[in-house]
Amino acid sequence: MLHKISTGVVTKSPDSARAYLLLMRLDRPTGYVLYLLPGLWAVVLASGRRPDLLTVVVVAVAAVLVRGAACAVNDVVDREVDARVARTVSRPVASGTISVGNALLFAAAQAVVALLILAVANVETALVAGASYPLIVAYPYMKRIFFWPTAFLALVMSVYVLIGWTAVTGSVDYPLEVYCLYTGGAFWTLIHDAIYSHQDKEYDRNIGVKSSALLFGEATKVWLAIFGVVSVGGVLWAGSQTSIGWAFYLIVVGAAIFLSYLVVRVDLDDPKSCWDTFVANTYFGWIILAAVVAGQFT
Repeated sequence: MLHKISTGVVTKSPDSARAYLLLMRLDRPTGYVLYLLPGLWAVVLASGRRPDLLTVVVVAVAAVLVRGAACAVNDVVDREVDARVARTVSRPVASGTISVGNALLFAAAQAVVALLILAVANVETALVAGASYPLIVAYPYMKRIFFWPTAFLALVMSVYVLIGWTAVTGSVDYPLEVYCLYTGGAFWTLIHDAIYSHQDKEYDRNIGVKSSALLFGEATKVWLAIFGVVSVGGVLWAGSQTSIGWAFYLIVVGAAIFLSYLVVRVDLDDPKSCWDTFVANTYFGWIILAAVVAGQFT
């Protein structure tokens, strides 16, 4: 449903705006959801039974803008590589639809507006988000210099746990459960991004770009299983540090079973299977969110 809505917005938008909506990947909302959900886990865990609706909206809207800015920066840095990969050749910067300068201005505008929106919750939240911006800018270069760029991405994406917690509490003095959630989110990112990277492994190999797919090769599923154990363990450990109820643990176990199913069923040599499994990872995140919510009432 979310994909249909996002695609509809892009399709029906004026030509002058459509390229920029594509640049921020508004037609592919999966990335936004994967970035946002760990932040929402933290919002609910910090809020208890009554999360503030304004805080939820602020965190959600800012996630779209921050991720949109990150995509624009990524496309500028990767424009020459994208032009050589079938899946990305039509991206606005790679195809020349949007200039490098305009893409960077668009990224900066989104980044600034995101900080202003987060400041509605409290200034501390905006400062935490702003501190993550250099890491977001650095990520596209990791594929060229670092043997495991997904690990860097996992650290960056999980910052949204800190943003979600700070939006509720106004504090950067994080308790242990926040770091546990951060760990859970980071290792979940290692899973879905490794699966995503298998779509382009042949192109990456030919171009010389580093990725999880090339790093793990035939052992990828073994590593995915290990990451899954740590991710679920981090979430469970976070819950154990609070007074959350029994429903949380029951539902998290269900999420673990679902994640295991995804790892088992994915065909890492089939780009469509990889994409479908990448998208399906959002359900794991939603199930964890449901677990945190349910745990507040049991």
